[in-house]
Amino acid sequence: MSRKFFITTALAALIGLAGTPVMANGINIQQFGYGNSTGGAQDGWDNIVGVYQSGTRNRAVARQYGDRNVSAIGQRGLRNTGRTNQYGHFNSAGIGQFGYNHRSILTQDGNHNIAAGVQIGNNCDADVSQNGSGNVAAFVQVCR
Repeated sequence: MSRKFFITTALAALIGLAGTPVMANGINIQQFGYGNSTGGAQDGWDNIVGVYQSGTRNRAVARQYGDRNVSAIGQRGLRNTGRTNQYGHFNSAGIGQFGYNHRSILTQDGNHNIAAGVQIGNNCDADVSQNGSGNVAAFVQVCR
């Protein structure tokens, strides 16, 4: 093999590696209305966050520390707060809130956990914590 061929092949490999993200995380945020805010953190790889908010003064926060976690927060209405905290691997968390003044916090500390939700009406409050592996939680509330 010629020296020129070896150098060219090595450079091509380096350029290919440089174009590949080390932590390929994904975030999708859509906000409509007034005064909505979204924040969070991702530390790991193949984590996905999806946020949809429509209305006024809704707040969503998603934190993922680990690998292959999925978080989805969707809110419609006024002054809703949704937060997901994921520590571990292969966790799935979702919050859907419709109405006014709802607060949801989903915390997962472990692996392969599933937490869901839905709150309809006004002034609902939900706090779900999962520790360990293989936990499944679901909640639906209609509050006034």
